[in-house]
Amino acid sequence: MEKNISRRTFIKRSLASILALGGIGIGGRYYSHEIEPKWLDIHTVEINSPRVPNGFSGFRIVQFSDTHLGFQFQLKDLELTIERINKLIPDLIIFTGDLMDAPNQYPSQKEIKPVLKRLEAPMGKLCIYGNHDHGGYGSEIYSSIMEQSGFQLLRNSNKKISLLNGDNLFIAGLDDAMLGRPDFGAALKGIPDDAYTILLSHAPDVADIAAKYNIQLQISGHSHGGQVQIPFVGALVTPPFARKYKEGTFDIGKLRLHVNRGLGTTRLPYRFLSRPEITVFDFKAK
Repeated sequence: MEKNISRRTFIKRSLASILALGGIGIGGRYYSHEIEPKWLDIHTVEINSPRVPNGFSGFRIVQFSDTHLGFQFQLKDLELTIERINKLIPDLIIFTGDLMDAPNQYPSQKEIKPVLKRLEAPMGKLCIYGNHDHGGYGSEIYSSIMEQSGFQLLRNSNKKISLLNGDNLFIAGLDDAMLGRPDFGAALKGIPDDAYTILLSHAPDVADIAAKYNIQLQISGHSHGGQVQIPFVGALVTPPFARKYKEGTFDIGKLRLHVNRGLGTTRLPYRFLSRPEITVFDFKAK
């Protein structure tokens, strides 16, 4: 058994413990502010379904989301992201919302368009609204930037992706669940019952509703993966419509949902155990 320690030794040990904990705190803050927000994860999801037409075997969709330009993620970060996406050689590129953190306050709106125009995909570029795109009177600002950057905005509408051999699939885009007016009926209007259908929804938790429709895949963002994950506690940032499905891939009945952790941050300029993500969807036909 350890002998009784002197007051002087007790004080020295206490100070050492305080300094050690302080060092961990400072190191953790530096890591979550400077390192993890830039530690990009290229996450691949394989889509292997009998509903996928044969011609789409080998088809690649790349998703990026939640850049929140102007908060922590800046134009130079967007430029690096575009380079990474182009190196993945996507057939189709999808952005699932929240381009700027506060659209009407972002000072470099004009500089966004030439950067986004560099994205290359032979089958096009699609996007949907997020809550921050509507917020701050940003709806028209966002739609103008995206459309002038070569993106087609799907707002309760859909697009047929057709190949030369006649095979096709459909991509439906839902308006944002928080600040928009999502309409499943309008988004899915005209899509054949036997088609492979992908739903783009900024809000992942609408998957419980989407699972009731003839939809095979839902692609979402919004959650930031919780942004800061505390072991044994959970996520600190859980916005409405992203509290059930926070990150990763889920099977909900016949629907497969993937929730992308996004690239930027909001509310807190930190990421911890929730790395920024670009998602690659590789399709294979059975």
